[in-house]
Amino acid sequence: MKAFRGPKVWLWRWRRNPLKRRADVVEAWVVLGAWLLTVVVGVLGGLAAARSVEDGLARERAASRLVVARVAATAPGAPSTRGHAASGERVWAEVSWTAAGGSTHTARVRVEPGSRPGTPVTVWTDPQDRLVSRPTSAAEAAFRGTLIGVLVGVSAAAVPFVGGLALSGRLERRRMEAWDAEWARLGPQWGRMV
Repeated sequence: MKAFRGPKVWLWRWRRNPLKRRADVVEAWVVLGAWLLTVVVGVLGGLAAARSVEDGLARERAASRLVVARVAATAPGAPSTRGHAASGERVWAEVSWTAAGGSTHTARVRVEPGSRPGTPVTVWTDPQDRLVSRPTSAAEAAFRGTLIGVLVGVSAAAVPFVGGLALSGRLERRRMEAWDAEWARLGPQWGRMV
């Protein structure tokens, strides 16, 4: 089978060939440019997004601080015998804590059912002593950054890839139209005797 096909020629679109048209060269450069842009835009977009997410989560982690709050009144529900709810269910209760500046703050957080007044509860606060959710760990931030980076990279790479496909398709249509025009001009002459 290889004898009929001939040897594989690398970079054949850029080699000299009397049958090669200008459109073939343009299409070769469009395809090469589209692939290069797809790779570069995808990688750079993904890396930038991953770095941005990880930096934002690191700033959030650095700004958050762990505070031990105390339950203000008995939490609703029956306390479990093992020290934590069997179903993992938690209830809302009022807790209070003293900020670094000495001011007292209160808020509602999820606690074990039946928690008694004075029970310690771990909460996270921001620099203004407002409650915030637990910050992500470094491993969670890396995973989230990687996941978002991959999604952004693929999405960003789709733009030049689809643009290259569209431009290549347009060039292909123009080439076919040119071949049709030449065939319409030269085709009828094939049946004549010279």
